[in-house]
Amino acid sequence: MPNIKVIIPAYNEADAISLVIKDIPDIVSEIIVVSNNSTDATEINAKVAGATVLTENRKGYGWACLKGMDYLAQQNPKPDIIVFLDGDYSDFPEQLTNIIQPILDNKVDFVVGARCKELREKGSMTMPQIFGNWLATTLMRFMFGSKFTDLGPFRAIKYNQLLALNMEDKTYGWTVEMQLKVLKQNISYTEIDVPYRNRIGVSKVSGTVKGAVFAGYKILAWIFKYGFKK
Repeated sequence: MPNIKVIIPAYNEADAISLVIKDIPDIVSEIIVVSNNSTDATEINAKVAGATVLTENRKGYGWACLKGMDYLAQQNPKPDIIVFLDGDYSDFPEQLTNIIQPILDNKVDFVVGARCKELREKGSMTMPQIFGNWLATTLMRFMFGSKFTDLGPFRAIKYNQLLALNMEDKTYGWTVEMQLKVLKQNISYTEIDVPYRNRIGVSKVSGTVKGAVFAGYKILAWIFKYGFKK
């Protein structure tokens, strides 16, 4: 069985993180929660639930993901597959087996969990999120021939391919950067439709005007950067 590790960026997710960890299938060898400057009991609750807990005080989704990757880089042997998952319990962690199956079958190297409308709980995505996803994926389709329909945070990738992407974004552009680099490097990919529910607590991105605007800016900046890059 391949060595599968999960990275969960988490900022003040004390009420949700234990539930997320509990629902992750046993095929995962290690769950890494990266507390992104949390001020509540996120770290304590994650440790009690059995996760490895890291701390990244530089605020930003990308900073937290990069911290998790730095930790994995020190391990030997290296993992085979990395799964990224949010810590707010909006995703269904038990869907991890479906997310990784195309990789296990050697069909693709990268899988995104697509939050399709039919499987989304009412209110689980805000209108700015829905519009932002539509705009980003539409631009990616026209500019890169992409087949992506979502920038969903629940995703899996072969570890060696993740390293090849040379991820850079420190904040809200992390997901779109990954998908753009997958397209540019001709890495094989697919989407798996996944259910999505209302998160526990308030979103730090879509729940604020500042977060929504900045996230939209970062997403579009990455798309146009790659669209005009030779």
